[in-house]
Amino acid sequence: MSIHDWFKRKKLQRETEYTRERLDIPGNLWVKCYKCGQPIYAKDLSANLKICPKCNYHFKLTSAERLVQLFPNNSFKEINASLTSKNFLNFTDTKNYTQRIEDSILKSGLKDAITTGLGKLDEFDVALGIMDFSFMGGSMGSVVGEKFARLVEAAVEKKIPVIVFSTSGGARMQESIMSLMQMAKTSAALGRLRENRLPYISVMTDPTTGGVSASFAMLGDINLAEPGALIGFAGPRVIEQTIRQKLPPGFQRSEFLEEHGMVDMVCDRKILRETLIKMVRFFKD
Repeated sequence: MSIHDWFKRKKLQRETEYTRERLDIPGNLWVKCYKCGQPIYAKDLSANLKICPKCNYHFKLTSAERLVQLFPNNSFKEINASLTSKNFLNFTDTKNYTQRIEDSILKSGLKDAITTGLGKLDEFDVALGIMDFSFMGGSMGSVVGEKFARLVEAAVEKKIPVIVFSTSGGARMQESIMSLMQMAKTSAALGRLRENRLPYISVMTDPTTGGVSASFAMLGDINLAEPGALIGFAGPRVIEQTIRQKLPPGFQRSEFLEEHGMVDMVCDRKILRETLIKMVRFFKD
């Protein structure tokens, strides 16, 4: 062994020992902000509604965390909770679709990518849908479309407004054309809601893309978005490769869309509940 190799090995050993010592702390105590790199104490981040105190970056929320924020009185009652996707095409890629569904259910604790139900937002009854990115990237399959349509039917029956939080990577490819059909299905359901003169408020969170953004996410009577959310159909890299042009800074982010009239309001999570209450009250009056 050369002297150079010996020093190199000793240096690597010291670095490894330092790394072990540095990381020898209880797990999940600190979170690093994806935007500014600021380390944040996990409990402080949770108490701040998962918003970075330094740069205001909005971390993703699970549907359960969203429900706690919106319904502190625990008034939310889930409906159609038992619906699950089926592998009716017998689709298999690197893994059988049935196995993917089972794995996602175990990992996320959800039956599919959207949770729907009825609740009381302040003194107002509302029908609420919340998509969750942790279930197969929030992809829209037949169950998402069916639960959305049933949520609208319940709202029409009870004559109450609909609020839906969207987050999605797009259509669920394992369901092929059946997934794409949900775009028409959800849009038709909203047409029925409009016929009954009931309001629909769409809240887009990071990210809202693909078939969801091309259907019910953009069809709100009022379209809200959380700060910095990626919203669009195809991703910016795909668009740049297609049109062979450099996109402007902030393209497809919620602030850019608000500036160009595609989003009515960019709303910070800290005031989102109060904003929704004001809007529901406005439509009620």
